[in-house]
Amino acid sequence: MTEPLRLSKRMSELGLCSRREADEWIARGWVRVDGVVVSELGSKVLPHQKVTVTREASVEQAQRVTVLLHKPMGYVSGQAEDGYQPAFVLVRPENRWSEDTAPIRFHPSQLKSLVPAGRLDIDSTGLLVLTQDGRIAKQLIGEDTSIEKEYLVRVQYSRPGRLPDADLKRLNHGLSLDGKKLLAAKVTWQNDDQLRFILREGKKRQIRRMCDMVGLKVLGLKRVRIGRVKLGDLPPGKWRYLSATESF
Repeated sequence: MTEPLRLSKRMSELGLCSRREADEWIARGWVRVDGVVVSELGSKVLPHQKVTVTREASVEQAQRVTVLLHKPMGYVSGQAEDGYQPAFVLVRPENRWSEDTAPIRFHPSQLKSLVPAGRLDIDSTGLLVLTQDGRIAKQLIGEDTSIEKEYLVRVQYSRPGRLPDADLKRLNHGLSLDGKKLLAAKVTWQNDDQLRFILREGKKRQIRRMCDMVGLKVLGLKRVRIGRVKLGDLPPGKWRYLSATESF
């Protein structure tokens, strides 16, 4: 016999929304199971049962925004810490990129529940995604995400000569962090002092720690792509909306 699942978990599995959104919609009476409204939090369903949401839920979800920010150095990705401001504070009308073509008007309500989907260290720059959409957050930082993240990393070798090819291979596949083997990466030289990293995971300060293991000191780190979405010409400190034609 198949075990019943929490309705909110099942909705997340189906890609309808995040679990938090699911609980909100259930409480509002916006969720139906086999055509019957279910409004009790904690309700369970069987995998074969049909879960649908009302038009109100779909309309609200369509109004949720995702913002692409070029995070400068000196800002933290999430909550304020050690006197440093969160990158979120840069999402103001005057900081919107003048070349943003998305037909969306800024409204303060868009700042509610706008959370970072992934992190970028305080001393790193580049593409940071902030979203109100739980589906996008799950896509980018969920346990089973396989979306690539691309970085340009300026380095300095701390040993005589040049980084051996064997250590470049270790950066690609062969290092462990916190007692766990890292997923295979794609690491290539861009020029004499810059590497390109493409990762499918994002452990805390992963690139800096990887470089340290092979004698490389990181002088600068910039994220230039997440999935199919590129930083492009977006200036530091500016932001734009993710357009309807873009997806990660």
